[in-house]
Amino acid sequence: MGLESVGDLAIHVILSKLGAQDTARVACVSKRFCSSASDDTLWINHCFHELALTQPLDHLGNPLSSFKECYQAWRGAFVMYPWSLVKRVKRCWDKIKTWLTNNFPEAEATLCKGATEADIQELENVLKVKLPLPSRILYRFHNGQEIAKADPETTTYGSSLGLIGGYSFYSHLVNVYLLPIRQIILETKQTRRHLSFLRRSKYVLVAASSTYSRKLFFLNCTNGQLYVGTRDLLTEGDIIPCVPHDLINLHQELNISEQQDAMLLWLEEHGRRLEHGFIKLHDKGNGKSINLFPEEPPLCSMAVTNGVKVRASALVIPELIDLQDDLEKYLFAYSIRLSLEPQGCTINGMSFSSCQLHWRHWIIRANDIVISDVNGEAVIGQYPLLRPGAQEFVYQSRMHLPTPSGSIEGSFTFIPGRYAFMLF
Repeated sequence: MGLESVGDLAIHVILSKLGAQDTARVACVSKRFCSSASDDTLWINHCFHELALTQPLDHLGNPLSSFKECYQAWRGAFVMYPWSLVKRVKRCWDKIKTWLTNNFPEAEATLCKGATEADIQELENVLKVKLPLPSRILYRFHNGQEIAKADPETTTYGSSLGLIGGYSFYSHLVNVYLLPIRQIILETKQTRRHLSFLRRSKYVLVAASSTYSRKLFFLNCTNGQLYVGTRDLLTEGDIIPCVPHDLINLHQELNISEQQDAMLLWLEEHGRRLEHGFIKLHDKGNGKSINLFPEEPPLCSMAVTNGVKVRASALVIPELIDLQDDLEKYLFAYSIRLSLEPQGCTINGMSFSSCQLHWRHWIIRANDIVISDVNGEAVIGQYPLLRPGAQEFVYQSRMHLPTPSGSIEGSFTFIPGRYAFMLF
């Protein structure tokens, strides 16, 4: 019995078991098969399983008349790229955009539509580089961010809408956004005038802080690594890598669909941390922003004692690292979050509706060597009073270390109730 004699329902069942490419091949066999393979219910499944699409939209978000047309548009737009890599990049962007839509729509609105091949070619011609394949696809989906240099929602120069986010401690404030291609060209050319090695080694500036506290990220188009500038960037040209070199794979002789550069790995990890709540959105009253201090284990340490919850996390601050200084080479910032559980403070069976910080003791080590023992009253000059349901008390501080790794341990001492002689 030939396939032509098989009923339409059976043909549809057979086609539903095929992938998109095989479905397209079957359509070339005959007019009848072409008609069956054009059933949009088949292409709804292909678009959903391969691209997580629930509406027929092209890669720029434009509506199309059918899911079959949608699939064809996607394959046509990325015909020069490995399809599996395109799907991976889309998953990366989808994860980030879903989080932004649900939590930070103001930042999501700053994402630019995808760059064209002509845009990317202009960047490569002007800067005399060849973007790694994963980064090219990343920019085909979204051409960075367009943010105002002076955000009216903030009281500090710069925008808080950076996709990468940042942190603040004392007077240091960082908020990083992805540069659009037009700005990459302009700012890379300007930076190269001061740092000639950027031109020789094929670096381009891809992300930067929008604030006075500068933090610059450079993509090396030759080896695919992403670097961040240190305090000595302009004087010594010091930069440090953002991703372990062993994870980067740009070897053409291997399966090209397995290529991954640091930009893709960096954004994938950022999306994972957002999705799982390791990093969160904060509103300090002068604008919302993504805070890079981790707030959930295992990236954050947490302890609850007698109803008092303490969460602590730390970050290396690359833009303030001084590789020329042997004693204070590395700078770490740490964030402490203090709150009282709903049941209040309980000591020896007695419950209190509040408690107040009196003392703190920190032991700081560089590797296994104690370099600082901080023992004294208050934190940053304050004695926070904790109550159930009240906003947690948060403070950031910093510490220089001579080594790239270290540890901090210690304790807080709270007084049940509150100090009678203190006014708050």
